[in-house]
Amino acid sequence: MKLSRRILSATLAGSLALSLAACGETEDADTAALDGEPIAAIEAPEGQSWTDVVTVTDADGYLIGNPDAPLKLIEYASHTCGGCAYFSENGAPPLKENYVSTGVVSLELRNLVRDPIDLTIASLVRCGQPENMEPLSSQAWNALNDIFANVNQNGAAFEAASSLPEDQRFVAIAEAAGLIDFFSARGLSADQARTCLADADAVQAIATRSQDQVNELGLTGTPTFILNGQKLNVNQWEALEPILQRAGAR
Repeated sequence: MKLSRRILSATLAGSLALSLAACGETEDADTAALDGEPIAAIEAPEGQSWTDVVTVTDADGYLIGNPDAPLKLIEYASHTCGGCAYFSENGAPPLKENYVSTGVVSLELRNLVRDPIDLTIASLVRCGQPENMEPLSSQAWNALNDIFANVNQNGAAFEAASSLPEDQRFVAIAEAAGLIDFFSARGLSADQARTCLADADAVQAIATRSQDQVNELGLTGTPTFILNGQKLNVNQWEALEPILQRAGAR
């Protein structure tokens, strides 16, 4: 059975419950090994700001900032996770403004796919230029309650999507969730969105990479943060910032 089919087997009620429940816990980790001396700011290439530099990594993550930053922060996030939405609104802005901008910290966004709406949004935010992925993700997180309200109102269409061929399935999910119009208003045309969602191999690849990385790293919840290869036991900015500071991002 393909992973996309297993993800799609989540019921509408189950998907709504996921959006309201805790997104999961991370395991305890000793971060003392990350502590270090203050690291001097690293100048961006002439005419550029590090916060505008986006690189697609070998793990198919979207890295914002200095690709050679000494402090490499990875965030595994789900597009239907309330905790991820909270971090996007309250943690990502100061992280980028105060730390990514210095070239000392990079932020790499990776998908941890939990349900069919999550996979659909993940496909859409990756549909355009790489530099659009993070801003579109942020706007989708900000509108999470509205997206699930749309699904709730169009529950029959959402459930019917599971029986559609793969090249139609995620288009139907997007239409039920109001995502075609949502992203069209933000620069991703309806035709472009439908084309990306009809690419069953590309959608499947996102889900497969997510599952492979979950298995490899033992990920149990979102958001999960990994700093220089070490999984952290924090999932919000108030606890993450002191770890970055102790590691040298002052």
